Amino acid sequence: MTLHETEHSVVVDAPPKVVFDLVADVTLWPRIFPPTIHVEHLDRDASQETIRLWATANGQVKTWTSRRTLDPAGTRVGFRQQVSQPPVAAMGGEWIIEPLGPGQVRVRLTHDYRAVDDDPEAVAWIAAAVDRNSGAELEALKRAAEQPQDLAFSFEDSVHVDGPIEAAYAFVHEAGRWAERLPHVARVDLSEEVENTQILEMDTRTADGSVHTTRSVRICFPGEKIVYKQLRTPALLTAHTGRWTFTRDGSGGPGGTVTSGHTVEIAPAAVTTVLGAGATVEDARAFVRKALGANSRATLAHAATHARSAAR
Repeated sequence: MTLHETEHSVVVDAPPKVVFDLVADVTLWPRIFPPTIHVEHLDRDASQETIRLWATANGQVKTWTSRRTLDPAGTRVGFRQQVSQPPVAAMGGEWIIEPLGPGQVRVRLTHDYRAVDDDPEAVAWIAAAVDRNSGAELEALKRAAEQPQDLAFSFEDSVHVDGPIEAAYAFVHEAGRWAERLPHVARVDLSEEVENTQILEMDTRTADGSVHTTRSVRICFPGEKIVYKQLRTPALLTAHTGRWTFTRDGSGGPGGTVTSGHTVEIAPAAVTTVLGAGATVEDARAFVRKALGANSRATLAHAATHARSAAR
C-alpha cells in the first residue's frame, strides 16, 4: 500500500511548554479541538500512553486507538494508530513544537497514512479529513495557547436514584423521547446509525421562554456513562462537553447515583451581546452555571422518577 505524507503548521505566540502541555494532555482535547469528541486512556506512564479517541472526520464520527510517545524535553509528541477504522489502513505522525524566539513557536503537525486497498476514493477521503482536521486543530491550539484568560470551567449536579440504576440510564439514553418527557425540551431529533454513537439535535426552552438549538454527538457506554460534545453551541459558548455517569450503590441494591457533568468555555465576544452592556465573563459563568444546572437537575429528577416507576 502506498504511503502518503502531509504536513501542516501554525505560528503560536506562546512559550513552548504552554503549547506542549496542551498537546500532551488529551483530556483537554474535546474542549479545545473542534473534531475531538471524547478521549479515554487505556494505559499510560510518564513517556508513553495508549488512548482511544472519538472524532469527526468529513462529517462522520470515527474512533481509533493510538499509541503516543511524549517528549517534554524535545517538545514533541509522536502518535501511531494501533487500531484504525476504514477507510484508513494505517496512520501516524508527530506534533513538533519549534521555538522561534521569546514566547513564540512554530507547531508542525505531520501525518503519514495508507488507505485500505489503495482505493483512490479512500485516499481522497483521508486527505480531505486530515487537511480539514489538522487546520482546525492547529488554529484551535493557537487560540487556546494565546488567550489571555481561562474561559473554561466545569461543574456537576447529582441525584440519588432509589429504583434500578439501569432504568435511569435508559431514560438518558432514550433522548429521542425527551420532548414528551422533559418540559424544557421543545423538539428533539435523535439518530443512531452506529450502535452507541448518537447524533442529538434539540431545541431547549430557557427560563425567559426563548428557544435555542444545539447539536451533539453522544458516545454511550451501556449502564456506565454517556459522554457528549456539542457541535452546535449556544451563542455564549465556544465549547460544551459533558457526561452522564451512573454509579451503583455499594450496598448491592439496585439504586445508585446519577451525575450530570459539564465543561464549558465562554465566548468573550458574545458576553455583552447576550447578557447586555456591562456584563462580564464572571456574569457569563454564573448565567451558564444556572441555566445548564437547572436543565440538568430537571433531567436528573425525571430520570430518578422514571427509575422509581420501573421499580414499582
